[in-house]
Amino acid sequence: MPRPKRKAVPPTPAAALVGGRRVDRLALLERIGERGSITAAAKALGISYKAAWEAVEAMNNLSEAPLVVRTTGGRAGGGTELTTHGRKFMEGLRDFDTRQQRFLAALGEDAREFERFYQMFWRLGMKTSARNQFLGRITTVKNGPVNAEVILDIGGGEEIAATVTLGSVENLGLAAGKEAFALFKAPWVILVPADDTTRTSARNRLCGTVSRCHRGPISTEVVVDLPGGKQVVALVTDDSAERLQIREGTRLCALIKASHVIIAVQ
Repeated sequence: MPRPKRKAVPPTPAAALVGGRRVDRLALLERIGERGSITAAAKALGISYKAAWEAVEAMNNLSEAPLVVRTTGGRAGGGTELTTHGRKFMEGLRDFDTRQQRFLAALGEDAREFERFYQMFWRLGMKTSARNQFLGRITTVKNGPVNAEVILDIGGGEEIAATVTLGSVENLGLAAGKEAFALFKAPWVILVPADDTTRTSARNRLCGTVSRCHRGPISTEVVVDLPGGKQVVALVTDDSAERLQIREGTRLCALIKASHVIIAVQ
């Protein structure tokens, strides 16, 4: 049954956010349902076969039951199809999409203000095990043979570099100007005195002043205030904290390897 045309709604960031988060995956599921082939679905969307399967695997991992499965046999020699759960999921998304369009239409000019607060609610509600979470905007994506270097401007004159696979660049749609999150765990942060000139392989160097230092029986949590108003948190051993004489007011630099930084997008 053909999908009804959606009612025209003035374009808003909210529509881009909600739709943008699922447009590629929803479109991929729709094409798989229509064509019974992930190769054909990927070709129709202009993405690689590998990227299509990685998207499907991610969706299956996040779902309580698989949305897509491989099939074998038949005249075509097999293919890919939506499961019963996948078809129900699609029906639910279509219903949600219809309701969303009505809601945005009803908001009218207030939709932009709604979007501004909605994005903030989303950011505050995001929960991960990474102690350090920075929102920023991508300034550079430099592709190599296998990996890519992504530079994120987090404000206050600070940048964070991450090394990610080319597949991640494609799947996440990473490009200059796009908003993204940089995440890394506190134990991955190496602390050195601010005046230390030793050369290291760590791509990221964030310098500031210790505002909190909480010692435990084994480890010490150190919070470093950056000049731009942000903070970076490190977890070091008590011996390291004592050797570096870490106290409130101590000037330190936090070193983070680019390979330890995880990039996330809405």
